[in-house]
Amino acid sequence: MSNRPSNLPDFDRPPLDEVALSVQFDPIQRLQTPQIGLFWSELRSAFPKTEQHPPLDPVTERFGPSPRPSVRFEISNAPPAPRCWFLKEDSTELIQVQQDRLIHNWRSLDTGDSYPRYEHVRRQFESELEAFCNFLRSEKIGEFSPNQCEVTYTNAIVSGKGWDRHGQIGRLLAPISMAYSDDFLAEPESTRFQTQYVFNDDAGKPLGRLHISCQPAFKASDTSPIYLLNMIARGAPNGMEVSDILNFIDMGREWIVRGFASITTPEMHKIWERKDVT
Repeated sequence: MSNRPSNLPDFDRPPLDEVALSVQFDPIQRLQTPQIGLFWSELRSAFPKTEQHPPLDPVTERFGPSPRPSVRFEISNAPPAPRCWFLKEDSTELIQVQQDRLIHNWRSLDTGDSYPRYEHVRRQFESELEAFCNFLRSEKIGEFSPNQCEVTYTNAIVSGKGWDRHGQIGRLLAPISMAYSDDFLAEPESTRFQTQYVFNDDAGKPLGRLHISCQPAFKASDTSPIYLLNMIARGAPNGMEVSDILNFIDMGREWIVRGFASITTPEMHKIWERKDVT
């Protein structure tokens, strides 16, 4: 699968704030902090800074009688190994590693730097994933068995262009008309939105799920209203190889990009300078 279909919606000024590409795998118990540190030594020149955070809980998309994503909790006498961050000098890109997860993030951090585009983030993730698999093999730490892939796009939609108040979410999201059956209620103080969609493989079998949520928030610098539009595509790869993971990542990204264009309004598309429509 091509990692950039030519007919995807495209914007010159998207409100994109963060992108994360992730693979979840069966827990590798021998992947403890010293081993993660040994892996960092291979990447240290590009990612010289480190942080430690609590590990993320595993999440799995399920289909059928119990369609909700399941979160697995494990009880152990040993404390869980932390989630380690390896950061570039400006902290705009980072790698996260824990016993069952490898993630690559790009973040805007209000640095003024533009999004380096999906192709760059994907190349970084692919390189780090191959290095991680080689590291596990060479150190004989454990088997790499991927079970879920995830693509996350977080959009910070700032007020002042097209909308001003949290009650105006209908100006951002096309499914919300803000139409009432009478005149008793007016503009709400604030609105939240959440929905999800299943996407299938070529045979019509459920492959993954697109989760969309839109939450009101305030900008830290001046407390002006913003909306955080979070889009997550998650599901199981069709195989155990790096190429299978990347194929799902590409499909998840396509669903996010098309879903973003579909769920947001044409008025906001003009503000974000959509290029693929006239």
